[in-house]
Amino acid sequence: MKAEDYSNLSVQELTVKAKEIEEQLFRLRFQLGMGQADGLKNYRMYRKNRARLLTAMRAKELAAGKGN
Repeated sequence: MKAEDYSNLSVQELTVKAKEIEEQLFRLRFQLGMGQADGLKNYRMYRKNRARLLTAMRAKELAAGKGN
């Protein structure tokens, strides 16, 4: 997903997406540990998506006046 896509989601949807991404990252880390290098590209993609998602969550938090 692109950053614009994440900014259009609600906080609850972002939380659900974050859990899904964390689960996928766990699975991919396990595959990489077992020596399956085909998951490396997907692992990098999910890491970037997680960063985008966390950035969108933080922006919403700051916009709501919760963060400093």
